[in-house]
Amino acid sequence: MPERYDLHCHSTASDGALSPTELIQRAHQNGVTALALTDHDTTMGLSEAHACAATLDIRLINGIELSASWQNKCLHIVGLGIDPHYAPLDNATHQLQATRLERAEKIAEKLEKKRITGALEAVKNAAGQGMITRSHFAAFLLSQHHVSTQQEAFDRYLGKGKPAYVATTWAEMDVAVNWITEAGGVAVLAHPLRYKLTTNWIKRLLAAFKDTGGQSIEVVTGRNNAEEIKILANYANQFELAGSVGSDFHSPITPWVELGRLAPLPDSVQPVWELLN
Repeated sequence: MPERYDLHCHSTASDGALSPTELIQRAHQNGVTALALTDHDTTMGLSEAHACAATLDIRLINGIELSASWQNKCLHIVGLGIDPHYAPLDNATHQLQATRLERAEKIAEKLEKKRITGALEAVKNAAGQGMITRSHFAAFLLSQHHVSTQQEAFDRYLGKGKPAYVATTWAEMDVAVNWITEAGGVAVLAHPLRYKLTTNWIKRLLAAFKDTGGQSIEVVTGRNNAEEIKILANYANQFELAGSVGSDFHSPITPWVELGRLAPLPDSVQPVWELLN
């Protein structure tokens, strides 16, 4: 029976709703046989995930999703097959945690100016030892009835140009890719169509990404339709990049994005798992 891959998902170590154990159990129930846990800017959930995966005969691939900057744009780069103990990457995650906490404090201050109080304490409690993300603020705004959906929280408060938006300086793309490759991993550009770039800008991005050592792009995601998969498969082949598949699962309350529920990778594209050790 062929392996069933999902190479992009999140646990409570960043902004996922399920603990690493619960995430592995759900993936197993959904027939996933090879899973990458790719929390934002942290590898903290991996040891718990490995302990559970070993009992369920799931192949767990060490992963991370790094925030990075390129041409003043924020991108997400997934690292697959990394050594989580590689010192420069480990040091970077600690620095990123400090950056995220600083951003959280500034977002909370901006919300206070809108007479929305208690945000910082709430998101710290929700994140626990994990990374604080804007999704934690969106969940807080929803719980306090300031918005009716998490998307509305971004549209009204947290998105670029909105009252509680805080611009953040992330590592440059080449630095983030280098952390991943030096840690023995494969750098994958996450959800390339979500950055709302023109065709020319996407081509510039893919050329630059490949030049820095990036090896793959996500061709199949939990939200892509057939036409988008075709477009991304063409980009993968044009730039000689492998294709990855990942749901970007965060929570059971978004049933349209589910672990393992993914279209097949087009046959014309080299699978990223062929590059993993």
